[in-house]
Amino acid sequence: MEITSLSLSEVREELRAGHLSPLEVLRALEERIARVDPLIHGYLARDFETAAGQAKTADVSLPLGGVPIAIKDVINVVGEPCTCASKILRGYRSPYDATVIKKLRAMGAIPYGRTNMDEFAMGSSTENSSVSPTYNPWDTSRIPGGSSGGSAAVVAADEAFAALGSDTGGSIRQPAALCGCVGLKPSYGRVSRFGLVAFASSLDQIGPLTKTVRDSALLLNCIAGVDPLDSTSLDEPAPDYAAGLGGEIKGVRLGMPREYFVGGIDPRVDATVRAAIRHYESLGAEIVDVSLPHTEHAVGVYYIIATAEASANLARFDGVRYGYRASQPANLLEHYGRTREEGFGAEVKRRIILGTYVLSSGYYDAYYLRAQKVRTLVRGDFTSAFEKVDAIICPTSPEPAFKIGERSDDPLRMYLADIFTIAANLAGICGISIPCGFAQADGKSLPIGLQLLGKPFDEARLLKIAHAYEQSTGWRRQKPAI
Repeated sequence: MEITSLSLSEVREELRAGHLSPLEVLRALEERIARVDPLIHGYLARDFETAAGQAKTADVSLPLGGVPIAIKDVINVVGEPCTCASKILRGYRSPYDATVIKKLRAMGAIPYGRTNMDEFAMGSSTENSSVSPTYNPWDTSRIPGGSSGGSAAVVAADEAFAALGSDTGGSIRQPAALCGCVGLKPSYGRVSRFGLVAFASSLDQIGPLTKTVRDSALLLNCIAGVDPLDSTSLDEPAPDYAAGLGGEIKGVRLGMPREYFVGGIDPRVDATVRAAIRHYESLGAEIVDVSLPHTEHAVGVYYIIATAEASANLARFDGVRYGYRASQPANLLEHYGRTREEGFGAEVKRRIILGTYVLSSGYYDAYYLRAQKVRTLVRGDFTSAFEKVDAIICPTSPEPAFKIGERSDDPLRMYLADIFTIAANLAGICGISIPCGFAQADGKSLPIGLQLLGKPFDEARLLKIAHAYEQSTGWRRQKPAI
């Protein structure tokens, strides 16, 4: 078995047992990336020289001692590029570590690579990267999902043992589903956002993309917790998530929301997810019908709130202090206008314009304020449902991965790719996507993801429920032939 095919948990045990050294692990990863990434385009940058220096002195007795971790290019790592896959930040190098990076380093992990993404995390396909699209390792003619498509693709292709991503409306869970790996979105406030380049501040959350549920639990152990540098992180107890895995789930009540099983879902996804639900029943779980009546408004509410916050957050990128700068502007106003026009991609500009509009005088009450009120109703739907059930079970994505370029000229259809993931961000709850089967298309197997949604700060129970399914099925052992 190749070193790179190991899970994070497995490589950690090999390092602790002395069967591998951190440098051997890093070199195997470097070799795999050199061989595979030209087909995937999952990385924007790698720094194996710095990583090798850290590997030589790594303490393998630490929880992640000597384990290399890939980082989405929206999270700051000192001395490394942080471009958010945008032209406007080309040449920028971070002067500091994000809190999650400090925590990973304290646990012995080695950040080594920057993964591709939709520009400023705005997209569902990783086609909006200013550098290159990322390709799905199961079928390189298809998208890997987004915006954390690079992180999901490199984990699925054994180019990473694990990666960090960010999730604003499904950007961890949806690419995990389409690439056949595990993607965890922690509750809002569970993980510090300090050092994460903001897209929509009330929705963004950092989380892991991994090969197994146990790996996600191990990474969450390392990055969870309150942070004085992030006023939105909450001082909630963070248990040992990995220690809570295992055991029966008999009697667990799983809610099946009727609004998530409607027309428009790919029949292959519908059948596969329903089969997974029946499997949970065989494990002793009780399936309960629930309703989330405001689901139909979630996409509209999200694209008002997210774009409004994006228009404010992205105002700081003006080419004055760092990043791309328009050449020879006639005056300061032209400098600002041309720098942002030339530096931002089409999708980012679309969202900035929409967000500025909904915040403008005369429209704030009609759009943004009303959206916030409906957001409260969406959150209330989940609160009511969780009075009856322990978790909610549903598809992650309404369909398997689609072809590169298939939706480039249809933004509305692209936005609907996140229809099952957006509500969790609006409500601030936790969610996870795990592999549950495959659809066949063009002679290729395309992964399908099962989504589980949990109460705020109930990641421990969510991970336990996900782990029970994973361990009683063989989907995690399937690998793309690349």
